[in-house]
Amino acid sequence: MNKNKNIILILLALFIIAGTFSCSKDFLDEELSTAYSTQYFKTEEGLNDLAIALYANIRYHFAYEWAYGVTNYGCDEFSSGTDLTSEMWNTYDSRLAPYVTGAANKNYPSPSHLWDQMYYGINEANIIIANQDVFTDEDLKNKCLGEAYYLRGYNYLRLVMQYGGVVLKLEPSNTVERYFERSSAEASVESLVADLRKAYEMLPEDEWRGKGTFTKPAAAHFLAKALLFRCSEINEGWNTSYKSADLAEIITLCDYVIAERPLASDYRALWNFTGVDCEAEKLPEILMAAQFNGDASTEGRFMNRTFCYFPAQYMNLPLMTRTIAGGLDFQRCRTTEYGCNVFDRVNDSRFWKSFKTKYVVNNPGTNEYGIESGDLGIIYIVNSSDDLRFGADTLGNGSFTFVDTATGKVVPNTFVNYSDGEWVGQNWGNNRFVSISKYEDGSRSAVKGQGRRDGVLARTGETYLIKAEALVRQGKYQDAITVVNLLRARAQYTEGEDRGLHTDGSKAANGGLDESFDGYSSKNSYYESNNIPATTAASDLQIASYTTLPAADEAILTKLGVVSDYDRMLHFILNERSRELFGEFLRWDDLARTKQLVLRAKAFNAEAATNVDDHHCLRPIPQSFIDGLLNNDGSNLSDVQKDAMQNPGY
Repeated sequence: MNKNKNIILILLALFIIAGTFSCSKDFLDEELSTAYSTQYFKTEEGLNDLAIALYANIRYHFAYEWAYGVTNYGCDEFSSGTDLTSEMWNTYDSRLAPYVTGAANKNYPSPSHLWDQMYYGINEANIIIANQDVFTDEDLKNKCLGEAYYLRGYNYLRLVMQYGGVVLKLEPSNTVERYFERSSAEASVESLVADLRKAYEMLPEDEWRGKGTFTKPAAAHFLAKALLFRCSEINEGWNTSYKSADLAEIITLCDYVIAERPLASDYRALWNFTGVDCEAEKLPEILMAAQFNGDASTEGRFMNRTFCYFPAQYMNLPLMTRTIAGGLDFQRCRTTEYGCNVFDRVNDSRFWKSFKTKYVVNNPGTNEYGIESGDLGIIYIVNSSDDLRFGADTLGNGSFTFVDTATGKVVPNTFVNYSDGEWVGQNWGNNRFVSISKYEDGSRSAVKGQGRRDGVLARTGETYLIKAEALVRQGKYQDAITVVNLLRARAQYTEGEDRGLHTDGSKAANGGLDESFDGYSSKNSYYESNNIPATTAASDLQIASYTTLPAADEAILTKLGVVSDYDRMLHFILNERSRELFGEFLRWDDLARTKQLVLRAKAFNAEAATNVDDHHCLRPIPQSFIDGLLNNDGSNLSDVQKDAMQNPGY
């Protein structure tokens, strides 16, 4: 085990347990006291309560700006919108440093946010593991230990994917500690794999505490994900001896998950949020989700805030005003040209079930077009470069003339991706773009209210892609295509399906009724964008051979300049991960671990292209961590020692 010496971490000795949890009507709705003494955690009851409290730690991933900043920014799917909060995470400029400073406001994530929050959860898990002999109920002991190993392994996986080798703290802290060694990436991965393997062995298959419980299939998914990370290019300096066994085990684990937790029959069902505890939150495909609820007394400072980061701005457009159903348009994450074009938008339903392309008028006033509330107010026409229907802007604000065939009225705000063959998707400003709708949350009590839908952290759709990537790494390219085809079959339109239908979670603001109201539209721009006749035929996304990939992929591979079978298939998997998992807070980790971050950011993210380089495949170690350190003899670290423990390039 290689370790850098004299590396120290300050961990909080005590912590606050979050109040209640959500979704099911049993353990996640039980009330807990807000704080306990350490003596309480030396009782069986206390350890069980602490195991329940572990679930609060994962809420962090959806609570604020860090949700998208450290996961979606600086990649290929999104760039920054007009609001420049967290901008440095997208541009990789000098402000992305051990201390992050100078963002548009005080809300930007610091490198210390993820670091600190993951170690808080690790310390809670350590207390359970260290006091396991207190249990008298063997079954409860195994379940609680399984939860502790799961959370500790998961948190370390999040840390290592961002920072590389980290401090392995495997015993609880009961006082301030100021000396630790930083383990190598290899040792860190070995430890978290061991934790997830124990969780896989100890956790039951059933959700014994209620919906949201950590389970054996969830542990299998993350164990497979951890092994895939170990096999990835970022670890190529030391991972050769692990690959053969790891790849075989990944496939076995994925087969188990796929059998136990099947896909939802319709991709739409995953995002069709109709209110707290709705059917979309209970699907077997969802392996892990941060639990939120409708109880204001439990929300703390934030509930789920992700609903506000993706929508384009609409509140300042003609005949429009901001509403709950329309969405909270913070325009942080602007969909890129790659993000639109990676999809086969004629045959792949995932695009149209993931994005919002129409809004209805909700503030008509007196206007020259005779437009009334409920008429089409905004349309995003997601067209292709060979579409020559649109010439120069004609309505102002970058808007094009377009008539709604349903009413015969001009749509007051029409935005297109391509005009005369040129990409104009952001020519009118970075606040207008086709927006992902997976996180819309109409359960809020006010426009700026707290989001209450659960936050999905893992699902079986990704498990298929983990297995497919393992097969690619084994050189079994056609077998990988077979696995991906199973996933793509779900994405095909079925016979009789309405391709023009739109649903998202904002309709929960009207009791879940599927109708146009208050800015929400139950239609998308499928036909206006693709410019094809109406059809109810089934579509086909099946791929015959890895040697001839879909046109969308071939165009991307050509732009990237990749030619070998391995590189083509690896990038195909990355493309398929976009199509299946777009915006699901996974992208930076995937591009960094495969060392494709620089290539793809330069190709598809103009704001990131100037500064991004290989050292950005790791995040800066927080300066707040470094500055609090002492040597084992109590002396301060020298500047040389501090520099030695920082990741290269920062």
